[in-house]
Amino acid sequence: MKRKHKRLTFVGLALLLIAAAAALTLRAFEESIVFFHSPTDIVEKQVSATQRLRLGGLVEEGSVEKHPDAVVKFKVTDMANSINVSYRGILPDLFREGQGVVAEGTFKAGVFIADEVLAKHDENYMPPEVADALKKSGKWDDMSKEMKRQGHVAGETPK
Repeated sequence: MKRKHKRLTFVGLALLLIAAAAALTLRAFEESIVFFHSPTDIVEKQVSATQRLRLGGLVEEGSVEKHPDAVVKFKVTDMANSINVSYRGILPDLFREGQGVVAEGTFKAGVFIADEVLAKHDENYMPPEVADALKKSGKWDDMSKEMKRQGHVAGETPK
């Protein structure tokens, strides 16, 4: 075998090993990676019941229901679609209707079962993911007009 062929064989094996290592690493992280979805994404795509994901949007006005045993049910909307959410636990102090929220959990039988709910940290803040989802749904203009009327811009923190 010529020296050039030996070198090409060595490089080929090295690339194959690197690709295998990358594939194994990605496979190991696959279970712990959590993807962000808007309500429209969930309605349009088939989401596996075992897949963990983050649902982001606005808490729909008039949808919050508090039940015994610290169970709270509410709807998250991106102004185009809404998803029912069920959460057992204490909600963040800043959680309220009409405000941005991100819930982490799984989607089962038409209901998002959240095990963590994250609310905005400032009354003038909207998570960038939620703002992007609203832009994607085509409802951004209505929201941005309302937010400008209130004196702030979505996706940015106040100065």
